[in-house]
Amino acid sequence: MNDVDNLLSPYLVFNRDQWSGLRNSVPLTLTQEDLVNLRGIHDELSLEEVKDIYLPLSRLLNLYVRARQRRSKVIEQFLGTEPAHVPYVISIAGSVAVGKSTTARILQALLDRWPEHPTVELVTTDGFLHPNHVLESRGLMKKKGFPESYDMHTLVKFVADIKAGKSQVSAPVYSHHIYDIVPGAKKVVQRPDILLLEGLNVLQSGMDYPHDPHRVFVSDFVDFSIYVDASEDLLNQWYVERFQCFRRSAFSDPNSYFHHYSQLSDAEAETIANQIWQEINYPNLRANILPTRERANLILTKGQCHAIEQVRLRK
Repeated sequence: MNDVDNLLSPYLVFNRDQWSGLRNSVPLTLTQEDLVNLRGIHDELSLEEVKDIYLPLSRLLNLYVRARQRRSKVIEQFLGTEPAHVPYVISIAGSVAVGKSTTARILQALLDRWPEHPTVELVTTDGFLHPNHVLESRGLMKKKGFPESYDMHTLVKFVADIKAGKSQVSAPVYSHHIYDIVPGAKKVVQRPDILLLEGLNVLQSGMDYPHDPHRVFVSDFVDFSIYVDASEDLLNQWYVERFQCFRRSAFSDPNSYFHHYSQLSDAEAETIANQIWQEINYPNLRANILPTRERANLILTKGQCHAIEQVRLRK
């Protein structure tokens, strides 16, 4: 991007070295053992990546949270009201297989270690997918992750209740093992200081839901939004690699929804994974996920081995 493009762009653009320099001596509090437990099954995230990318990002987010807290105190002082506990909501969006979940878990671990010791909760929007029996009745089983596969009314109510400062809010729980909502299971969230909301759909708005028009969306309640980006070729490659990893691990469990895939040869599995990508995940990316990228406050662009090469921060 040249100087003219930088001036016209709504984003400030940083290469890896420039962004790393904004760490400002924030200490690395994660160990290699922590990292092993936090990263995804096929992610190659290193402590160097955490130091260069995620420590500066956690510093930025901490500054945003503190600024919001100060602003709230000013309003309370002006109105003469009691302090209200309003969580700061950070959304993390991006394609299937891009590593959103790892990004969310790393940020949760880092933000939780700041001196202020805020309570940081992480919720994924997978829990707000319609159960399989509903998707089956509507002919949507091959459209999991598409806008029409989510119970948006329940998701919006969940985030609205969080922002309203309710003492306890619960979310449904999704299991990738059984590929469905877990009956009766709930994740209880109790007035966190920060809520990380991770999912394909957290940057979507009314234009993405013409089939189910309503006036309020998750993005209306988000204080800061992150989009994890990568080229389409890399996303396809990572999806296939992740599929192969799952085939050798989680899919080998006879109780897994995808157990039948564990019996495939490597070549057969690669063919199936590419087919799923081309028929389901790629169309969803192009139609529903990628168009939301420019709505984000910050875009993390990955290259080979999931290494973040560029950071764009909205001006």
